[in-house]
Amino acid sequence: MRLTCDYLVIGSGIAGLSFALEVSKFADVIVVTKRSADESNTRYAQGGIAAVLHPDDSFEAHIEDTMNAGAGLNHRNVVELCVKEAPERIRMLREIGTRLDLESGKNELDLHLEGGHSARRIAHTADMTGREVERALLERVKAEPRVRILEEHISVDLIQREKYGGPEICVGAYVLDVSAGKVLTIVARETILASGGAGKVYLYTTNPDVATGDGVAIAYRAGAEVANMEFYQFHPTCLFHPQAKNFLISEALRGEGAILRRLDGSAFMREHHPQADLAPRDIVARAIDYEMKRTGAEHVLLDITDKKPAFVRERFPGIYTECLRFGIDITATPIPVVPAAHYCCGGVSTDLEGRTTIPGLWAIGEVAHTGLHGANRLASNSLLEGLVFAHRAALALQKTSTERPSFPDVPDWDTGAAADPDEAVVITQNWDEVRRTMWNYVGIVRSGKRLKRAARRIALLQEEIQEYYWKYFITRDFLELRNIATVAQLIIDCASVRHESRGLHFTIDHAGLDPQGPRDTVLKRGVNAHLRTA
Repeated sequence: MRLTCDYLVIGSGIAGLSFALEVSKFADVIVVTKRSADESNTRYAQGGIAAVLHPDDSFEAHIEDTMNAGAGLNHRNVVELCVKEAPERIRMLREIGTRLDLESGKNELDLHLEGGHSARRIAHTADMTGREVERALLERVKAEPRVRILEEHISVDLIQREKYGGPEICVGAYVLDVSAGKVLTIVARETILASGGAGKVYLYTTNPDVATGDGVAIAYRAGAEVANMEFYQFHPTCLFHPQAKNFLISEALRGEGAILRRLDGSAFMREHHPQADLAPRDIVARAIDYEMKRTGAEHVLLDITDKKPAFVRERFPGIYTECLRFGIDITATPIPVVPAAHYCCGGVSTDLEGRTTIPGLWAIGEVAHTGLHGANRLASNSLLEGLVFAHRAALALQKTSTERPSFPDVPDWDTGAAADPDEAVVITQNWDEVRRTMWNYVGIVRSGKRLKRAARRIALLQEEIQEYYWKYFITRDFLELRNIATVAQLIIDCASVRHESRGLHFTIDHAGLDPQGPRDTVLKRGVNAHLRTA
């Protein structure tokens, strides 16, 4: 089956939906999402969206906070444009019906403080901001007649014309209809990757099951440049409980005075950083990791019991309710927490409007490396980045040709001699091995020896995955395994050439910064990973 459209959007989080909504005024759009349309990293974002919205704050302060958190590797021009465009993006969200919290009795937004920020600038909806943003965007997108959403569809690979004798250009994607087990050919004037992150490459993550790095993987396989994949952010505080799965405890708790403590009740963050519990995430995650390894504890404690119970319940209703479900009353008892993989600061390289190095292919949101985050993401800059670059890409595409291609020379998917798989255990076994290897060898603290061990294991697993790919019909589980293995390789390759400890990349072999200055780690298929001066 073949479909055509002006814009093919892969992903249905804040970046994909806000882009689809904006371009639907002048183009036909297909949004591909591999589960339900509301299932994305966006939905689980608790904290909010960073923006200068108070007269006591300033663009300069937000810019410097972002640069400091990113350990100097941020691209300053990108930081400046995101920060300065943030207030208008917040206004857009409110205009489409996003219910952000207001100060009591006023029409002004209530603003949170989070780690790494020098002022209150986090617009939010209690501690469930992402869920509210996703709701508002999805309602508006579904009402647009020129947008078609394909749920339970996952991208297999991008379609490139040069493979069929044409110029180098991406003209869509092959997409698996999960329910039917058939691969569609979707031909598009432009293809926009908005597929989010890759937290499932690690054993412990705050991300939902959909976060398997699909966009980065298919872009890399197509030959797009990828950058800074070594900078994977570990959120310091994920709920530690045998029945809890991927539940994040927002940084906003620490912004409101919560204290990290050892199991004996002693606070420890002041020993690791002058900002104590409000230090940037990479420092807090390493501090918790250090304390757990030093004491042998399985977790540490996050204590907000000094605050009045009514304040905690009103400020953090989602966290309060979820923890109570597991028998933890956070108004009376400290929360057991551990670090977990959270956010990818690298991704597919783009320009200031979202273009990748492949003509016809764009990337927005967490899948992209824009240069905003540098070596570590400042809290609540992620939803902001998705909004800003979705808008910039939409504006750029509005100025391009409106002629929709047909590309009759692009063939439909060929299953060849593939058969039904008879060893599904290969997928579950390899899936588990990839994630454990990454957690143990390429996690919060790394070394050259660990990276070499990981590289050998991932390479072997990729051989098995490739052999499986050619023999059997593809499934969603297999495609996700294939993609997390590719992302694992990219993280290892990038980490192996950065001989310093900076931001989220900490190696015991090179404890200090490289004196040669900031640069990006760049990867392209067929080209060894290398460092590029910024």
